Amino acid sequence: MAKINVQDREITIIAFEERDYISLTDMANAKEGASRAADVIKNWIRTRYTLEFLGTWEQINNLNFKVVEFDHFKMQAGLPSFVLSVSDW
Repeated sequence: MAKINVQDREITIIAFEERDYISLTDMANAKEGASRAADVIKNWIRTRYTLEFLGTWEQINNLNFKVVEFDHFKMQAGLPSFVLSVSDW
């Protein structure tokens, strides 16, 4: 695990299987503060564009990705009643 400094904010980078991943939580904390970070991520993850990106990424990188379950999320994405948490994903 490493940290980088972006505009005076510390962002975590985690290396896993020779790939680097940045912390969305750290980025949300930097933008809105720790008390609102979860809301920022929840709002971001429920958009249709984000779900399409995540679905494409999973199909490329995750052999166990459940496409049928994903289609249910994708159909609901963007609706006012749609809520998706990171743990649901």
